[in-house]
Amino acid sequence: MWDEKYSNSQFVYGSSPNDFLRENVHYFVPEGKILCIAEGEGRNAVWLAELGFKVTAVDASEVGLAKGRALAKSKGVSVHWVHADLQQYNPGTNAWDGVVAIFAHLPPDLRSRVHADCVESLKIGGALVLEAYTPEQLNFRTGGPTNADWLMTPELLQNELQGLTFDRLQKTEREIVEGIGHTGLGSVVQVIGRR
Repeated sequence: MWDEKYSNSQFVYGSSPNDFLRENVHYFVPEGKILCIAEGEGRNAVWLAELGFKVTAVDASEVGLAKGRALAKSKGVSVHWVHADLQQYNPGTNAWDGVVAIFAHLPPDLRSRVHADCVESLKIGGALVLEAYTPEQLNFRTGGPTNADWLMTPELLQNELQGLTFDRLQKTEREIVEGIGHTGLGSVVQVIGRR
């Protein structure tokens, strides 16, 4: 499915970083090690690498990662690209200064495990930056999954991200302009959590 989606010559979600990530990048240790999960075509990973972070980007789509590699090359930066299904990927323990999960929508059982793994993979003091669509997004139809089970709420994330102290855990509506995949008013949950 994702290989087909990313086979478009355009960047489906644009080539610029997510606005919420851009506004909150200061939560990461300068030049720290950052893991981007479900990174798709690499827009967030490449931007972080441009800022001097040591970035690893994981995605199940080789087509998306190939576009990410091309984007990184065009910007003259290096990203470690990992082709892996999050079902099998182990991010390690106490390994990352930051984890980025931008619209990383997964089936509930996998999502809860991936979120617990993300918490464990953070170094003490490390930060998670997450933005995802809420169930109310189904009313907007401006992007995201059509299955409500894949959408997230603050309450759900507070439960799945146990072990973090939250600097932000909120639901909000905002204009999102990210390529052809996410454009228009959206209902999102935003998280900044520290281990």
